[in-house]
Amino acid sequence: MSTRDRSAPRSAPQPDGYLVRFTDTPQGRMRSRTLGPTRDEAPHVVAVQGMAVSEYLLPALTALSDRARTHLVDLPGLAGSGPATELLDVPGYAAAVTAWLDAADLPPVVLVGHSSSTQVVARVAVERPRRVRALVLASPTVDPAVRSWPRLILQWRRDSRYPLPGLQQQHTPEWVRAGARQLRNLVSVHLRDHLEDVIGAVRCPVLVLRGEHDEVSTESWARSLADLAPEGRFEAVPGPHTFVWSHPAAWCTPIHDLISRAWDAPAQG
Repeated sequence: MSTRDRSAPRSAPQPDGYLVRFTDTPQGRMRSRTLGPTRDEAPHVVAVQGMAVSEYLLPALTALSDRARTHLVDLPGLAGSGPATELLDVPGYAAAVTAWLDAADLPPVVLVGHSSSTQVVARVAVERPRRVRALVLASPTVDPAVRSWPRLILQWRRDSRYPLPGLQQQHTPEWVRAGARQLRNLVSVHLRDHLEDVIGAVRCPVLVLRGEHDEVSTESWARSLADLAPEGRFEAVPGPHTFVWSHPAAWCTPIHDLISRAWDAPAQG
């Protein structure tokens, strides 16, 4: 259907509680929040925050947490983490997440990025194949069609026309906390980083998710990323670029299917 589904649920229940941890890395102190079952056999899903914002992912991770132990990781200098030791680029943010994974010492995880963090998690999967059992790229960036400041801002504004009640209120405090200098750097380094140059080196199964009304990432580019991955799969979901807010349960079935396939396959060595 080409019409937007305005009757879809607007948010999933927020978690009743979660475990907060702070981990020191060479790039800065990082906050993580963990929710979901504590049983040993539950798979671990580690999600990395988006463009300077983190809170908006909690409803979608809550939806996932009925069958998985979910972790939301904030990058140095952003959201609830401590200051970064310096202005970081995409490889620097990836090094921080790699250090966090090493310190957490979890069983092999499903590593999830949304929007700008898809560029970060792809590098982590290449760097630590034994720690990443499967990779999810949700609303990947930055599409070559919008790989400039003017085009990115224009498409972001178009995407924001989709009904997203409450999202701005979630984002604003985190953007203010990041500050203008860090936000400019964040956008600039992600515009210069090309996800399509990294994805071919990922050795685990890759799931690419794109909202059907995403104005920031085109379907053709998202599909091409899945094709570039040695074991990639594309799936469309309802909603805009921030479908995790408008349709927080939309990624549950694709991710649980990915978990089933990845855990049935031999681990990457």
